[in-house]
Amino acid sequence: MEDLKRRDFINRSIKIMGALAFFNSNIIAFKNQKPFSLSLAQWSLHRSLFSGKIDNLDFVQISKEKFGINAVEYVNIFFFKKAKNKSYLREMKNRSDDFGVKNLLIMCDDEGKIGDPNLKKRKKAIENHFKWVEAANFLGCKTIRVNASSDGSWDEQKKLVVDGLSRLVEFAKDYSINVVVENHGGLSSNGEWLSQVISDVENDFCGTLPDFGNFKIETNKNNEEIIYDRYKGLKELIPFAKAVSAKSYDFDHNGNETTIDYYKMIEIIKSSQYRGYIGIEYEGDKLSEYDGILATKNLLQRLI
Repeated sequence: MEDLKRRDFINRSIKIMGALAFFNSNIIAFKNQKPFSLSLAQWSLHRSLFSGKIDNLDFVQISKEKFGINAVEYVNIFFFKKAKNKSYLREMKNRSDDFGVKNLLIMCDDEGKIGDPNLKKRKKAIENHFKWVEAANFLGCKTIRVNASSDGSWDEQKKLVVDGLSRLVEFAKDYSINVVVENHGGLSSNGEWLSQVISDVENDFCGTLPDFGNFKIETNKNNEEIIYDRYKGLKELIPFAKAVSAKSYDFDHNGNETTIDYYKMIEIIKSSQYRGYIGIEYEGDKLSEYDGILATKNLLQRLI
C-alpha cells in the first residue's frame, strides 16, 4: 500500500512538473516572440526607380542586401506594362525566391476609379484590376492595394465604392487574394468613412491598409489643407487592417520622426489585434532614400 501511494505521489509530481515546464516554456516563447515583422514598400525608392538609377527587378536584392529586410511591397507603376507578362513575372518571382524575400502585396494605381459614378467606367476600373490580382497570385503575394476613388456626397461615394469593391473582391477571392484600401486622399482619408465602407462590403477578403501619413482629405478654396486626425484614423482603420504602411518624412537628432508621433501610432497598433507586417515607406527629401529607409527601420525596431 505504501509503495502504491509513493508511486502515485511520484507520478502526480512528474505530471505537475511537466505541466509547469510546458507553461514556463510558453511564457518564454511568448516573451521572445516578435509581434510584428518589417517589410519594405517600393515607393521608398521611387526617385531612384523613376530616374532609372535602379530597376524594378533589383528591388528584392536591395531590400535584402542593403537593408536586411525579407519582405517587400511592390508598386504597379514600376512594372505597369508587365502585369500579364509571365516571363517577366517569373523573373521577379525567381529573384525573390533566390534572395529569400517574401512578396507581400502590389499597390495598384492609375487603373480608374473603383467608385466611379458612371457604371461603365466603374466596371472598366474593376476589370483593370483583375490582371493585378492574377499577377499577385503568380508572385505569391496575398494582397493588392486599391484606391477608393469616387465623386459625390458622403453616402453616394460610400455606396459606389462598396459596389466597386464588392465586385472586385468576388473576383479576387477565387485567387485567395485580399483587396485592401489605403487612406489615400479624398474621403478615403476619413477613417470613419472608410471603416464604414469596409464594414458594408462585409467580406473577409476586403480590408484596409492604414498609412501613417495619408490623412489629407482635400485643399479647400482658401488653399487650406483639410487633415483628418491621423491617430483617430488609425484607431478606426486598424481593426480591418491586413497591412500597415509606416510613412515617414523627416527625423530629429534622436532618430524620432518629426511630423508623426510614431510612439503613439505603434501603441495604437499594439493595442489592436493586428500582428502582421509593418511596411517602411520613406517619402522625405531631406535624407537620401537609403538613409531615410534606415532611419525608419531603426525607429520601428526601437518601438516594436
